[in-house]
Amino acid sequence: MEAAESSVVASPNPGLELCGAWMVVRGGTKVLAARYKEPSQDYLFIYDCTTARKKPQQDKGDGKSVVKSSDTILACAFSSSGTYFALTDDNKRLILFRTEPSWECLSIRLVTRRCTSMILTAAEDKILVADKSGDVYSYSVSEPENTGTIELGHLSLLLDVALSPDDQYILTADRDEKIRVSLTRAPHNIVSFCLGHREFVSRIFVIPDYPNLLLSASGDCTLRLWEYKSGKEVSCCHLNILNASEATKSEKKYVVSRTAYCSEGNYIAILYDCIPTVSIFQLDADAEKLLCKQHISLIHQGWDIAFEETGGLWILQEDKETPLLLYQLVDGQWQPVIEEEGLIKMSKYVHDNWTMFEDSIGRGSCYQNLYKASFDNMSVYLQKKEERLNQQKNKRKELQRAANGQTKKVKTEGPSL
Repeated sequence: MEAAESSVVASPNPGLELCGAWMVVRGGTKVLAARYKEPSQDYLFIYDCTTARKKPQQDKGDGKSVVKSSDTILACAFSSSGTYFALTDDNKRLILFRTEPSWECLSIRLVTRRCTSMILTAAEDKILVADKSGDVYSYSVSEPENTGTIELGHLSLLLDVALSPDDQYILTADRDEKIRVSLTRAPHNIVSFCLGHREFVSRIFVIPDYPNLLLSASGDCTLRLWEYKSGKEVSCCHLNILNASEATKSEKKYVVSRTAYCSEGNYIAILYDCIPTVSIFQLDADAEKLLCKQHISLIHQGWDIAFEETGGLWILQEDKETPLLLYQLVDGQWQPVIEEEGLIKMSKYVHDNWTMFEDSIGRGSCYQNLYKASFDNMSVYLQKKEERLNQQKNKRKELQRAANGQTKKVKTEGPSL
């Protein structure tokens, strides 16, 4: 199953992670970490997965080894305090780091399948890894050498995994439009399903300040809010309608590839797949609705977005000269910031290590192969049925003409004397 699914999802775009004073930028096989909040500190940590311990090659029995995978990083995540950082790569490795007082690699473990999403528990005791075969495995943080334990499984490719802020619920989203809510301590106990999307669910997260609400994004170009414990949908926002003029011109699909949340003002930013636009919404918690506040048009394709704790919105984009953008809220509108020490510092780090992004430049959609294939079998059936009826009708006409001709011949010859 894994071989079939691995061809479905393209390699992820470069990513951006913020936690406390740390900023991590990943691309290709490398992660780059620095204290962006402390511009005077020149501490820069770079980790290259090509130097990590490799998985032993297996022999097929015919003298040929298995095809080697790349070292491309597939997913990464900070722990809630920023003390730990974990990543997985295409070589099925889970690599755990401690970030304080300086970055240190704690362990390199092998995972069962290639990862699509990962998250660390709020208690910082486990790493949950969702994979392409539909399973979620947990890995211990305190015992970094322990192997993984399977927690739950879907019958379809998993695209995202999330946790409630208190770690009581684990939420999983798959290719078949389903969002499943399970008890973390007993994942076989399914609490609810959030059903309503008509295409794959690309992103989910529980809103930290409103832990009963789940936000989801899908290939059906919608954002939806759920009371996930009951599976009730409370709000739906059609992204193509919000961008109606642009969507009509080019028939674009506004599929969300990244989401970010800011507690200051309950702002939610979303980045579209293959569309250089960031849309910013504000959550009206009382009405349980999303209010669209602003669209930020980018000159270059955006790769990832992240909010910092003070409310600044960072954007990682496909441009060597200006790889990072920073927006601040000014008089109700998000405005770009240019002369900011942390922005200048981090932009230089990314610019100087631009080779890590070379394989990602100009890449197409990560989701294009996930859409359901539609077949108009009925029109083909009706066409063939009509052709068959016409053939039968023509055949009856020919038989009728032949019968009429034979009757006329008999009448013409008359009875013999």
